[in-house]
Amino acid sequence: MRLGRLVRTEPVERMDRPYARRWWALLVLCLSLLMIVMANTALTVAAPDMTQDLGLSSADLQWVIDGYTVPYAALMLLLGAIGDKYSRRGALVLGLVVFGGGAIAGSLVDSGTGVIVARAVMGVGAALIMPATLSLLAATFPRAERAKAITLWTATAGLAIAAGPLVAGALLENHGWASTFLINVPIVVLAIIGAFVLVPPSKAGHQDRIDYVGGLLSVVWIAALVYMIIEGPHFGWGVKAITAAVTAGLGLVLFVLWELRHPRPVLDVRRFTQRRFAGSNLAVALFFLAVFGAFYYLTQHLQFVLGYDALDTGLRMLPLAGAVFVGSALTGYLTPRVGMKITVTAGMVGGTAALALLSHVDSGSSYGDFVAPLVILGLAIGLALSPCTDAIMGVFPESQLGVGGAVNDTSLELGGSLGIAVLGSLLSTSYASHLTDATAGSKLSASALDQAQDSVGAGYQVAQVIGEQAQELAARAASAGTPEQAAALKTQAAQLAQGARQMADAVGSSFSDAVAHTSLIGAVILGVGTVLVAFLLPGKGRPEAAEGEVPEGAELVGAGR
Repeated sequence: MRLGRLVRTEPVERMDRPYARRWWALLVLCLSLLMIVMANTALTVAAPDMTQDLGLSSADLQWVIDGYTVPYAALMLLLGAIGDKYSRRGALVLGLVVFGGGAIAGSLVDSGTGVIVARAVMGVGAALIMPATLSLLAATFPRAERAKAITLWTATAGLAIAAGPLVAGALLENHGWASTFLINVPIVVLAIIGAFVLVPPSKAGHQDRIDYVGGLLSVVWIAALVYMIIEGPHFGWGVKAITAAVTAGLGLVLFVLWELRHPRPVLDVRRFTQRRFAGSNLAVALFFLAVFGAFYYLTQHLQFVLGYDALDTGLRMLPLAGAVFVGSALTGYLTPRVGMKITVTAGMVGGTAALALLSHVDSGSSYGDFVAPLVILGLAIGLALSPCTDAIMGVFPESQLGVGGAVNDTSLELGGSLGIAVLGSLLSTSYASHLTDATAGSKLSASALDQAQDSVGAGYQVAQVIGEQAQELAARAASAGTPEQAAALKTQAAQLAQGARQMADAVGSSFSDAVAHTSLIGAVILGVGTVLVAFLLPGKGRPEAAEGEVPEGAELVGAGR
C-alpha cells in the first residue's frame, strides 16, 4: 500500500487542475537531460586517456564519439511517437535502463569495438529519453507555465555542455576513463526513482495506429545523413560516404512522399511550410552547429596549446554555463515583451559575434582572450533556444508531444553533428596547411610531418619524441670516449632540442591559426543563418492563426489541468 501511494499512478491527462508537484517532476526531467548531454561533452576530456589505454586509432576514436550520435539522432522520431501512444514515462524509464546498461558495459570493455558498441547502446537509450523529457514537460505544465519550464530545460542543456568536461576532469584526477561511464549509473538510479515518485504517467488520448513505415523511413534517412556527415569530412568521400549520401537523399524523398499521403503520418511534413516552425528548427540546428563545433576545438586548444589538464579545462568552461542561465533568465523577461523574433535574432547575432571574436585567436592568446567569447556564446544560447523550443512544441497537439520533442531534438542533434563534422574538418585541414607552412625549410622528415598533421595532440607528440632524442644524445655525450665525440653529440643534442621547441611552437601557432580560420567561417555560416531565421520568424504583432501555425486544439494542451 505504501508503494502504491508513493508511485504516481494518476495520468496527468485526467487531472482537473495543474499537477501540484510539477516543478519537482521538472527536476527529474532536467536530471535525465543533463546526463545524456554530458555523455558526449565529458568524452572530449576522457578521449586522450581512452586512446592511450585501448590503443585507439583516430578512426576508432571518431566512432567512439559518433557511435552514440547515429542511433541517438536516427531513432528519436519513431521512439517519440511510440512513447506518445503507449507511455511517455515508460519511454523515459526504459531509456534510462538502456542508457545505464550501456554505461556499465562501456566501463567494463577493454577494446575500441566494445566501447563503440556500448556507446551505441547508450545512444539508443538517449533516443528514448530526450523526446520523453520534452513531451512529459509539455504534458505536465499548463500552457501559461510551459515557456518558463522550457527555459529551465534549455538552461540545463547549456549547463551540461560545460559540466561534462568539469565532471570528467575531476574524475580523471584519481580514476581511469571508465569512471566517466560509471558516473552515469547513480544518476540513472536516481532518475528512475524520481520518475516513478514525481513524474505522473502520460500518453496520447487516442489509440491511432503508429505510422511505422514513415517512422522506419525516418530512421533510414536520418541515420544515413548522420553517417555521411561523420564519414565524408573525416575519412574522405569514398564509397561509404557517397552510398550514405545517396541513401539519405532517397530516404528523405520517400519519407516526405509517404508522409504527405498517409492519413496519420508520424510527422506532418507540411508543418515545415509554416514560418515560425521552420525558422525555429533552423535556428536550433544552426546554433548547435556553432556551439558543438566551437566546443570541439576550444577544449582542444585549452588542453593542448594552453596546457591545462582535464579538470582545469572543465573549470575554464564554466563562464559558458553561467552565461546560459543569465541568458535564459533574460529570454523569460524579454520574449513576452518584444516577441520571439527579436529575442532569437539577438541570440543568433550574439553567437555570430562570439565566433567572430574567436577569429582573432593567435599563438599569443591566453585564457583571458576566451572568456568574452564564452560568456557571449552562453548568453546567446540562453536567449535563442528556449523560445525556439517553445515554438516547436507549441505547434503539436497533445497526441504528438513526443514527436514534437523528437523534432526539436533531432534538429539539435543534426546541428551538433554538422558542427563537429564540418567545422572539425575545416579545423583539421587548416591546421595541416598551416603546419606545412610553419615547418617549411626545417629538417623534419615527411613521415614525421604527416604524423604531426593528424591532430594537434599528434603534433605535440612528434615534438616530444624529438625532445627525447635530444636528451638521449646529451646522455651519450656525457659518457663519450673522446672530447671530440662528446662535443659532436652535444651539438646534435642542442640542434634537436631547438628543433623540438620549434616544432612545439609551430604546432601551437598552426592550431591557433586554424581555430581563428575555422571560427571566421563558423561566424559567416551563423551570420547568414541569422538573416534567414530573422526573415522566417514572424513578428510579435503577427497573429499565429494567420500563419496557420497552431493546429486546431493545440492551444488546449495543458489547459484545464
